[in-house]
Amino acid sequence: MDITIHSSFLPHNDAEAALAFYRDTLGFELRNDVGYEGMRWLTVGPADQPGVNIVLHPPGVDPGITDDERNTITEMMAKGTYGGILLATKDLTGTFERLQASEADVIQEPTDQPYGVRDCAVRDPAGNMIRIQQLR
Repeated sequence: MDITIHSSFLPHNDAEAALAFYRDTLGFELRNDVGYEGMRWLTVGPADQPGVNIVLHPPGVDPGITDDERNTITEMMAKGTYGGILLATKDLTGTFERLQASEADVIQEPTDQPYGVRDCAVRDPAGNMIRIQQLR
C-alpha cells in the first residue's frame, strides 16, 4: 500500500489567533480559509511540504455531537488536554527562541528526554499541545 498522512485536525476557538500562531509564529503557509454558517476552517502547513496539512476547525462541529459532549470538548481544550500534535525541526533551540519571543504559552523548555529525543512543548491559542522535537 502507498498511504501518506495528508491532514491532521486540531480545534480552534479563535480563527485569527490560530492563524497568527500557525502562520506568523510557526511560519506555516495558509492553504485554505473556509467560512460556513458563521464558522471558520483554516488549513495550514509547511511551505516545503505541500502534501502535509493541519486543519484548524471549530470544536464540536460534528452533527452527531451532543451539547454535553461539545461542552466537554470546550472544557478539555481550555485545560490543554483535548488536541495535540508532534512537529520536528532541524533547529530546536532557534525554534524555541522564536516561540518564546512570540509569547507562546511555554509548557516545557528544550529538554533531553529519557526516551532519546530532545524536545520542547507549547500550547497554541486554543490550548492544543504542540510538542516540537529536534531532528537527528
